[in-house]
Amino acid sequence: MNIKQIIEGWRNKLIPPSHLKQAIEDVATLRLDICRNCEYNSINNRKDTLRWDEHCIDCGCPLSAKTRCLSCHCSISPPKWKSVITEDEEEEIREYKNGKEIQNSEDTAGGVVEHSGHSLE
Repeated sequence: MNIKQIIEGWRNKLIPPSHLKQAIEDVATLRLDICRNCEYNSINNRKDTLRWDEHCIDCGCPLSAKTRCLSCHCSISPPKWKSVITEDEEEEIREYKNGKEIQNSEDTAGGVVEHSGHSLE
């Protein structure tokens, strides 16, 4: 897991994008069900950890954030769950949204709008 994924997981937990909020929670619920039945979950191995939060003993990630990272996957081999989107797709969505926000401000200012040709539908 890299810094972008850590940020994505915490962002999705604390201030999820409104258009992805329900999808993030659905994915997190499914993943947490899997994690809560895993031998690497800290709630199943309290003797192996001093941390108070529910986390993965294998990778050390807090499960409340990691399960909400759409570009993350379980680090156990073989993974118990996989990423929903890639980091590149996450970045493409972010760029698309940023472009859309710029485009909307140009629309309200009466400026010319150019489309990049990207479609997320």
